[in-house]
Amino acid sequence: MAGAESIPLTLTGALEDYLETILLLVRDQGFARVRDIAKARNVKSSSVTPALRRLDELGLVKYVQREYVGLTAAGEQQARRVLARHDILCRFFKEILQMPSAAASREACAIEHSLSTDGMDRLVRFFEFMCVCPENQREWLERFHSCALVQEDVPMCEHINSDGNSVHNQSTGTTPMTVLSLKPGQEGKVRQVRARGSVRQQLLDMGLLPQVVIRMERVTPTGDRLWISLEGSSIELRRKEAETVLIAEG
Repeated sequence: MAGAESIPLTLTGALEDYLETILLLVRDQGFARVRDIAKARNVKSSSVTPALRRLDELGLVKYVQREYVGLTAAGEQQARRVLARHDILCRFFKEILQMPSAAASREACAIEHSLSTDGMDRLVRFFEFMCVCPENQREWLERFHSCALVQEDVPMCEHINSDGNSVHNQSTGTTPMTVLSLKPGQEGKVRQVRARGSVRQQLLDMGLLPQVVIRMERVTPTGDRLWISLEGSSIELRRKEAETVLIAEG
């Protein structure tokens, strides 16, 4: 993550789909081949090759004809960005609108390529609200619309202090921690990303979404950088970035 502040390329939806497919294949089976990609995308292998060549020209994949396909660092960043959008949209359609899983996935696929940065941010704020504010509250949707987690220009409510942190939860007895609270090997579940602007968006694009489980891998001796495991990928964070990610014990 550290140093990865480049602006995402403008790609067609089809090319983004190929990057996402390669990421999932590598995550699930450790490698990706043309025939695997074709099967996953339900297309002919002859249709995959031109797309891979274009992605190779853009520096997003490493592709040698009839060999395995891999993502470059830039390609993985783009792929995780699309996958994060897909995941949060799926959760909204399935968990909030109660659509069947297959239908939720289809809707997410149709929208993920055109979802703006602002649209992504607002969806994530909705799930952050669901994680941070107490359950079983009446008029919860109205509370969501007026919550300081969603609208930065409104006063903090009784559940959030003046720094934007959630206060001690008396109902569960848990106190929010940050990623820095984890020791190597320990797991935690993301509750809220407190960063703002481009830093917040970079963290969201990496998949640091509400309720996602992360595991601490290691920290540099100086403590200025650390690595976490997230859905099978190792992600590097700066200390200042990690401080903004609130978690609950896994």
